[in-house]
Amino acid sequence: MGKSQRLFELVTLMSGRRTAVTARTLSEVLEVSERTIYRDMDALVASGVAVEGEAGVGYRLRPGSHLPPLMFSAEEAMSLVLGLAMVRAATDVELATAAQGAERRIRAVLPDEIKRALEKLPYRMPVTARSRSLSDLHTTLRNAATHYIKLQIHYGDKDGVVSERVIWPLAIIGWGDRWTVLGWCELRQNYRNFRLDRITEATPLDTHFETGPALSYEHYISTLYEHEENRPC
Repeated sequence: MGKSQRLFELVTLMSGRRTAVTARTLSEVLEVSERTIYRDMDALVASGVAVEGEAGVGYRLRPGSHLPPLMFSAEEAMSLVLGLAMVRAATDVELATAAQGAERRIRAVLPDEIKRALEKLPYRMPVTARSRSLSDLHTTLRNAATHYIKLQIHYGDKDGVVSERVIWPLAIIGWGDRWTVLGWCELRQNYRNFRLDRITEATPLDTHFETGPALSYEHYISTLYEHEENRPC
């Protein structure tokens, strides 16, 4: 375990306790010497972490103190940056812009050790012409689902036959290689998944819908494998 990871773990261990924890306990958990714990505590104090205590008594975070932002392990930072890349590549312009700004903020405060690890991250999420073409649709669907607004959509099935539906958008679901919008279909009176690349038009209506225990994303998930027709169409 590197020093940056160890300092992160020390802060995590202390933040989960209301009472002081001894250097011996910390050394046993992290499998290092007590002398290393003393040096690490000095490093945390020097970096602005509000640690109080002393050798032989114990250490804790000062009550009411705020931790320095974005103390992530290398793996946590990698997962965040990868997640933000997915947002940029697969959602709408507004979220993509926000994700880009968030990544800049994260990278600006990460230790050099973790920045170097990020440079070696092999995952890539290219922004394709297909994903750009769906960006405006993502915005429409996200706003409708967030504010419980019914949508009128024109939808083409696998044979290219277009139908007009009124749906209650409940969630936008990524299935790995494609996105669907999960909606309650007024025509079918049941849940349906509509592939975004088959929606040719989506218009918000002036009417709202309500969810509940028997009509929600969670309820859909609970019944997902009970009804074959609930799978993406």
